[in-house]
Amino acid sequence: MGFRHRVFAAGFGVLAATGADRCLRFLARGRGVILMLHQVRPWRPREFAPNRVLEITPEFLDIVLTELRREGFDVIPLDAVPDRLRPGPAGRPFAVLTFDDGYRDNVEHAWPVLRRHNAPWTLFVTTDFVDGRGRLWWVELEEAVARLDRVMLPGNGELPNLPSRTTVEKQAAFEALYSHLRAGSEEQLRTVTAGLAAQAGVNTRQLAVDLCLGWDEVQTLAREPDVSIGAHSLSHPILAKCNARTAMREVTESRAVLERRLGRPVRHLAYPFGDPSAVGAREFRFARQAGYVTATTSRPAHVFPAHAAHLHALPRVSINGLFQNKTALRAILSGVPFWLWNRGRIPKIAR
Repeated sequence: MGFRHRVFAAGFGVLAATGADRCLRFLARGRGVILMLHQVRPWRPREFAPNRVLEITPEFLDIVLTELRREGFDVIPLDAVPDRLRPGPAGRPFAVLTFDDGYRDNVEHAWPVLRRHNAPWTLFVTTDFVDGRGRLWWVELEEAVARLDRVMLPGNGELPNLPSRTTVEKQAAFEALYSHLRAGSEEQLRTVTAGLAAQAGVNTRQLAVDLCLGWDEVQTLAREPDVSIGAHSLSHPILAKCNARTAMREVTESRAVLERRLGRPVRHLAYPFGDPSAVGAREFRFARQAGYVTATTSRPAHVFPAHAAHLHALPRVSINGLFQNKTALRAILSGVPFWLWNRGRIPKIAR
């Protein structure tokens, strides 16, 4: 659990104990919230599961939807967000459900829950994953570390080799590698994870085939009235590390591919990773120039009227595997943790 997650985890308990999430929510929750999810699947007991942050159970998704209704949120499609930010009386807060990457379990396990609650949702699709040739490098890294007793990076002076026999060692190795790779170039990230996967006998191509939807499935889903398909780049790169031509191609061509394959307009984009190290003013401009109606980040905050002028830099709040409990959920929906984290201000959304 990273520093920010540890701060939030401690803060959720304090907010619940003091009642601050109830007292301050009318200041902090803005017009609403865009929720970011990834995988939804039944709980699997695993000692080493560093990517568990990216998954929740169907049971917890049901709790999320029940709590949204209980707290008075309107669950709306992403298409409706710009209208909700127009000047005028705020009305009831809104919530939008978005799912990133295009995982098959979103259809198998999340969609039945969403249908039961009559909840619209957006699936952000990485086209290379749907093609079955994308690189889920964070999954590759987990699989490699899980299989290897020692992680060796030839020619790397900073991380020459790391022990990974025990669960504790594997967790430490994964965290060190992940941080190191995220700090480096996109080319190094993909080369190193491919090399480790090869050492461990991980079939990198099969991971996307096994975990992600294919085109037939996405085309069927796109015809459903409660589902909208959005773009999530071609290859899921860290856009800020790409040159301008590559970044613009990732933003524009992913939309073109989806529209061609689905036969309908694609209005929304989610930036891969979406944190300040992965996306900034250049990418916001590219999304606007590409004609998207909205584009979403992973910068945690609720949505305020001021975001109407920044529809290509919208914040999202993660519903993830670290905080699958009602105390954390109620704090998240109040907006107070993010309002306090941002010191009562809307984040610097133009950066």
